[in-house]
Amino acid sequence: MGRCPACEEWDTLHEEIVGDTAGASITTAPQLLSDVLESSSARRTSGSGELDRVLGGGIVPGAVVLLTGEPGMGKSTLMLRVADLSHGPGASRRSDVLYIAGEESPAQIRMRADRLGVDGTRIRVYAESDVRRIESAVVATEPDLLIVDSIQSLHDPSIPSGPGSVIQTRSCAVVLQQLAKKHEVPIFLVGHVTKDGAVAGPKVLEHIVDTVIQFEGDRHNIFRILRAVKNRFGSCNEIGVFEMTAAGLAEVTSPSERFLACRRTDVSGSVVVCTVEGSRPVLLEMQALVAERAYGTPQRSSTGFDRSRLQMLLAVLERRAGIPIGDHDVFINAVAGSRVDEPAADAGVLAAVASAVTGVPVPPELIVVGEVGLAGELRAVGRMEHRLREAARLGFKKALVPSGSDTGEPVGLQAIPVDGVGELLRRVNDLQAA
Repeated sequence: MGRCPACEEWDTLHEEIVGDTAGASITTAPQLLSDVLESSSARRTSGSGELDRVLGGGIVPGAVVLLTGEPGMGKSTLMLRVADLSHGPGASRRSDVLYIAGEESPAQIRMRADRLGVDGTRIRVYAESDVRRIESAVVATEPDLLIVDSIQSLHDPSIPSGPGSVIQTRSCAVVLQQLAKKHEVPIFLVGHVTKDGAVAGPKVLEHIVDTVIQFEGDRHNIFRILRAVKNRFGSCNEIGVFEMTAAGLAEVTSPSERFLACRRTDVSGSVVVCTVEGSRPVLLEMQALVAERAYGTPQRSSTGFDRSRLQMLLAVLERRAGIPIGDHDVFINAVAGSRVDEPAADAGVLAAVASAVTGVPVPPELIVVGEVGLAGELRAVGRMEHRLREAARLGFKKALVPSGSDTGEPVGLQAIPVDGVGELLRRVNDLQAA
């Protein structure tokens, strides 16, 4: 059969040989959970504070981590940096790293390591794609960390299909997973993504591994956002921020300062909002542009912000605040390649759109935080005190927040309570006039 009856694609069927699974299990008999011995090894740092934050505090022994992202995001660069830092001064102990080069030659990896200033004295490079040989190499060398770049380049010789197929990718991932659990060696797998941005495989790898982290951002932008999609050992809400430089990926310990560094305060349609990623408050600039429609149907376009939510907010703005924008094109942009998912940015987006309509800039020392409901009310959001403290640290003097929010007592910042969209825009106009 050359055509799959389910997806109706040609040449997508592969023969899968079910081998003997005896001995594949890690344990030989069922155990009581209370009798299971705890791991003798605790988390250890990867040497990168931003990566440790995303992983939930460090690398867990025996964990399988899948790193994905579009080409050019810096996946291989980050893995080579982790291989270097995991035994460097920032690490809790010196460790040996086995780097599986499935796509590059050792000479090419050495060239990139020299450019990044990586110390290769404790990094072993193994140019091999046979997963069974890799398994033997791990048993023989007993590394403290295994990096596979990439999982789609590996193959199992017992399966008659090419590397990168669904069967091969799944089989190789299972072999490495059992290897990690049996020898308690943490493994980082670099994975490709499809044109739709999903992990190539397609979803099979996400179910096998313990943690899935992915790079986000525009490859033409210097900032890279590392986000956990799945994490069995920590939160999925934390992010790590990196900057692509000539010397590789550099950590950004204060993202708010870097994201706002190039902000212009003399133009309309620019408002600063504060989102929370895990335990970290992040200040971002939301930009809006409103123009006469160029075609028959007005455009609603957004970058880094949900388009459906934008349409809802624009309807609220027109219905509840009386600002006619139905025949205008509206464009929204979250700067620095960021992606805003939190409803706390709703009020800031509305303020930016209103500023773009009137052409009057929003006061530069003001931030706007709050969720907007369909009735035009502003709803409270969590961790408001932490948001305002971060804003005060960066020099902001005033904040428009929903009424009833627990604002605490941020030093040097005035929290102004607001009930609804109409009052929000009036407050912004009053501060502009002042």
